[in-house]
Amino acid sequence: MTEEEVTFMIRTADKTKKAEFTLPRSSTVTDIIEASKNNWSLPKDAEYRLVNVTKRKQLLPRDMLSEDKVSNKDELELLSFLSVC
Repeated sequence: MTEEEVTFMIRTADKTKKAEFTLPRSSTVTDIIEASKNNWSLPKDAEYRLVNVTKRKQLLPRDMLSEDKVSNKDELELLSFLSVC
């Protein structure tokens, strides 16, 4: 891991899925959400948000993984909201 990378845990809100990621700090929250949806075969018709539970703050889709947003060993939670048509 370099200074331009960060290692963190991500889990689903129901805690049935959990994984450790090491990503470049230039990655965005949207990148993480899309990778999680694909890797875990999550429903495509839901809206997802990412919360840093360690720091107790919601991350915005365009946020990059800067040190003030995500530190090494932080735990992130993926929350889903079903879309209503």
